[in-house]
Amino acid sequence: MIDRTIILDNIDLSEFYGANNCHAALLKSLFPKLRITARGNVMRIIGDEEEIMRFEEVVDKLQQHLNQYNTINEEDIIDITNGRKTKSDSIQGAIVYSTTGKAIKAKSENQQALVNAFDINDMVFAIGPAGTGKTYLSIAYAVKALKEKLIRKIILSRPAVEAGEKLGFLPGDMKDKIDPYLQPLYDALEDMIPAAKLQDMIEKRIIEIAPLAFMRGRTLSNAVVILDEAQNTSKAQLRMFLTRMGWNTKMIITGDLTQVDLPRDKHSGLAEASTILRNIEGIAFIEFNRKDIVRHKLVTRIVDAYEQNDKHSQQTNQ
Repeated sequence: MIDRTIILDNIDLSEFYGANNCHAALLKSLFPKLRITARGNVMRIIGDEEEIMRFEEVVDKLQQHLNQYNTINEEDIIDITNGRKTKSDSIQGAIVYSTTGKAIKAKSENQQALVNAFDINDMVFAIGPAGTGKTYLSIAYAVKALKEKLIRKIILSRPAVEAGEKLGFLPGDMKDKIDPYLQPLYDALEDMIPAAKLQDMIEKRIIEIAPLAFMRGRTLSNAVVILDEAQNTSKAQLRMFLTRMGWNTKMIITGDLTQVDLPRDKHSGLAEASTILRNIEGIAFIEFNRKDIVRHKLVTRIVDAYEQNDKHSQQTNQ
């Protein structure tokens, strides 16, 4: 008989042990020859060395499953213990999984083109209307790269450009004023990473979310760097951002050229970049359209209505 300790690392313990410790109880029933006790992230096992080694292998696979899929159930535990593939393992085309275990994957031809572009280019521009999944898929790709340890950090940024509101009238300090502009990025991350783990990653700066102005003077290496709402960058701002690129870094720039909130005397840096950089090797441009919209069906109708109105206005002014 030997005594061994296992440290559970970087996982959601409540999910691992299950509601009312149901998963822990199931594990004990699957290994009746072992005496298993658990307290926090420490598991103590007493028993035969060979059986303990098998238990350690199963626990390691359960942690890997939980890290990949964000959730685990009793069927998964039984399948993994018996050396079988789980149902989640059979899902094709998933980029990552949501905190509820739902597969996040491309839902349209252009979304799949974006996923493919991520793999073969170091810089990708995703341009198109609201609701086409540009930002969401980009963040999913970044989370995947982080999980697979291809990079060390994720850096997410947005220009803090006012869309009818004024920063000065918002309450709080500068962080409080800027955070509302970054909230869509937080929302996407919260869909893919459990809350406690996400907070820990932000505190350790494994994930950074910051306004575009904070990128100046930095070299961004070993990271996936995403610039969202790039249509609201000036020419100088976007040029500054693109030249922050360091070694082992992928940059993803998303934007919608129909929603520019810059003053009328300023031109969008995204519009300029889409012309200047279009034919450079290593840079891909993926153009989205109304067919790629994955939000509520009304979003497609709204986009169509505005496009028709814009065309009518242009014809009237000619």
